[in-house]
This record gives sequence, C-alpha cells and structure tokens, in this order.
Amino acid sequence: MEMIEEIDLVPILDFLPLPNKNNQYSSEFIETHSVIVLKTDDISVTIGICKPENIELRETLFHFHDKKIIYKQINHDELIEYLGKLHGGLDDQKLYASSPVNEKLLLDRIANDAPIINFVNSTIIEGIRKRASDIHIEAFTDTVKVRYRIDGVLQIAGKISPSMFPAVSSRIKIMSNLNIMERRLPQDGRTSVHLGGDTQDIRVSIVPTARGESIVLRLLNRKSTLIRLDKIGLRNESLIDIRKILKTPSGLVLATGPTGSGKTTTLNSMLREMDRESQKIITIEDPIEYVIDGIDQIQTNEAIGLTFTTILKRILRQDPNIIMVGEIRDSETANLCIRAALTGHLVFSTLHTNDAVSVIDRLRDMGVEPFMIAAVLKTSMAQRLVRKLCPDCREKRKVSSAEKRLFRETGSMPGLVGSKLPARPCIPEYIYDAVGCDSCDGTGYHGRTLIHEYFSWDEEIERLIVAGAKHSEIKAYLLKKGMVTLFADGLIKVK
Repeated sequence: MEMIEEIDLVPILDFLPLPNKNNQYSSEFIETHSVIVLKTDDISVTIGICKPENIELRETLFHFHDKKIIYKQINHDELIEYLGKLHGGLDDQKLYASSPVNEKLLLDRIANDAPIINFVNSTIIEGIRKRASDIHIEAFTDTVKVRYRIDGVLQIAGKISPSMFPAVSSRIKIMSNLNIMERRLPQDGRTSVHLGGDTQDIRVSIVPTARGESIVLRLLNRKSTLIRLDKIGLRNESLIDIRKILKTPSGLVLATGPTGSGKTTTLNSMLREMDRESQKIITIEDPIEYVIDGIDQIQTNEAIGLTFTTILKRILRQDPNIIMVGEIRDSETANLCIRAALTGHLVFSTLHTNDAVSVIDRLRDMGVEPFMIAAVLKTSMAQRLVRKLCPDCREKRKVSSAEKRLFRETGSMPGLVGSKLPARPCIPEYIYDAVGCDSCDGTGYHGRTLIHEYFSWDEEIERLIVAGAKHSEIKAYLLKKGMVTLFADGLIKVK
C-alpha cells in the first residue's frame, strides 16, 4: 500500500486567483472527489485535496497529469464555499472556470495512458488464450471484478481498483467508437484485435448499474474452424437421420435450446454439408460467427433498420434454395420462415425452448397455424453443451450404488427400450471425477460436448399437430417411437 506523506493543511484563499487556462476539472468532478488544481507551472501541478488518504483518487490523478504532483490538504467547507461563489459567477480574475471542466479530455488522456492500454490488451489476450467466449468487467461496491466465461462457466480472472474502472471503461469505449461520456444509457459497439495473423472480432456491450457499469466483451474469431457435423457430438443414428433430412428440398429445420447451447454451430455444421456449388444459400445472422465459402452471409444491423424480417423479405427475391435465419424472435419472423418453407425453400433457424417438442407450442404462441407447422416442420433438435473432464487430471473411481440405479432406470426408459441405439446406456464399472491441474487452470474441465434430443416428421406427428394435441401427448408418442431424451443422451455419453 502506498505510504501517505504528511501534507500541510492550507487555505484555498492563499492560492487565489486559481489558474484559469490550466484548469482541467469540472465543477462536477471537483464536487464529487473534493479535489481542485491550486497552482500549475511547467514542471509541477499543486492539487488541493480534502482527503489525502484517498489512494485510488491519487492514482487516477497520477495517470492524468504528466507533471510532478504536489498535494496540499484543503478544508472541505472552504471548498464548498468556493464552489458556491464559482456558481454565483464572480469575476474571472478571482475565480477560474467560467468554462466547464473538460472531463472528456480527462477521460481521454487517462484511457490512452500506457498502463491502461496494457491492462485492457492483456485482459483480452489472456481471455483468448484461455478459450473464453466472453470477458466480464463489472464494478462492485469496493472492487472491480474481471471474469472469463470458459466452457460456459464464469471464472474469476482478477480484480482491479475501482479508481481504475473509469479509465478502463473509457479505453474500451474508445476502441469500440462509443461515447466515453455516456454512463446513463446502455451502449453496444464493436472492435477487433490482431494476434499472430488472426483477427479477433469483439462485440462490446456496456450497461449502467447501481455501482457503475457492467462491460461484456464477446470474443468472435473470424477464423474459427467450423466443426464438422459428424464431430459435434451427435450419436450415429442421429447423424444418419439428420443427413437424410438435409437432402429434402424444402421444409423447416429448427435447433432449440438456451443461449450458449451451440445452436448456431449446429446449423452452420449442417450448412457445411450442403452442396454449395449447385444451390444458392443465404444466411441472416447476428453476429456472423463462422465465415463459410460459397454462402451469402448477411449481418443484421438494427440501428439502420436491417433486421431479420427486413432482410428475409428481400432475400426471397434472390432466388435462394436454402435460407438460414439466426433466430426466430417474433411472430412476423416466424410466419415469414413458414411461408418461405411452404414456397419451396429449405429453412434453418433457432428458437429458445427447453425441449424438442416445445417448438410446436412456441410457434403456436407466435400465431402460426397448426396445419402450417405440420406441413413444413422436418425436424426439431434440442441441445445443450456440457463440460468434458480434463483428460490430464481426471480421476477414476468405482460407480456408486445410487449411480448404478440411475443408469438402470434410464436404460428402461420408453425411448431406449427396443430403440435402434447400438448400445443402451449400460452400467459402467468405473467413471471419472474432475480434479484440476495446470492444463485446465484448476477447474477439472476442458472443452464441451453436445447432448441432444430430436424428432423428425412422420404422418402421426402431422396428425397430432393439426389436431392440437398437448405437449405431453406428442412427447409420449415420440418416446414410444424411440426418441432419446437429453438426459438419456447425457448418460449414454458418460465415460
């Protein structure tokens, strides 16, 4: 901790008139931090401070001023009296600052200071190195937390002093072409960094909070390698069925699940299987996560009215065979996708539901007629991404009696009895526990894999949808038919 030298208590009146041209603090800044410039020359600046023990404030001022700083303790009541006279409009010969503080200049200079630049850059680089999907920088009461989302879980990366946060926030806003003075409204922006020949796009979201701001950086690598469909974690019989569906000329293919469950990756892996030479494929995305040769990819931009629905209406005139809509968010988008599928297009999209069957209810809620759903829906696949144990430190142990019972009960589920699975979830003798090592940063996990459930169209599904059957009725039929649930698929993949 920085040592506080003994600082003389001085009256502000001894320094009147205060420097006019060199003042860089606004009345708001002075009132908030109880600090003011008393004197300045070519080599030093004398600052009056009510609380010289405020190390965080002094660190901020150190980053701002490029001169030696001499501190003088001042009385808070005198400062308030002085500010009252300042606002009362006394003669500029005695009081400076008839012009407002250039707080933007203050933030600009601090944000472009080398230590701040180095901190922001190193935070991003370390996040990329650790395979983070998002970086969170959040102000709390007495600290600022930096966290990385790795394999779907937030992990503490470090903490910084609250006095650094305005500079860090301003630096990120400058990088993203955002307004550094705006702290009352949410802001969204974009930036990019270049690392070893790769370009890392960064989507920036900043929202005001009770204690400051919450900053989230979404890391998007332009050269992300798209995973092949047979490598994303599908069981073999699922892969065979999905590939058959991809050969149909028209219809609706849906991936469903919560945010971050890998839906976009799944759809892009499906598109990668398509014949891109003989078919026109257009995607509408927010953002474009994978660049795929042979496909026309369009980025939405709501700021200029370039929304999913706006683009979808226009691209139907582009003579496409296959259309991918990043997400069905509203009734208009849902109905446009259905109509596109009815008019001879193969349409891919995503929804947010808990299981595969719930997409039917969701589309109904969006105003899509049941007979239209039944006419176009080819498959619905619900999915989750689950963490995999680190292969370098996982620890082998015997399966407990409770775990054996769980495997036994799952193995007798309707969807598994008599199903076409090559191997039902047999009861293993050993399984592994997470431990933690240097390879996985002590978490015990490294990477994720897919668990899924899906159903494909048949005449009975069509009849049930048109008849307005309940979710439970449709699911009971699918389980009897042999659908493997998310939970069962997870147990199948336990190794």
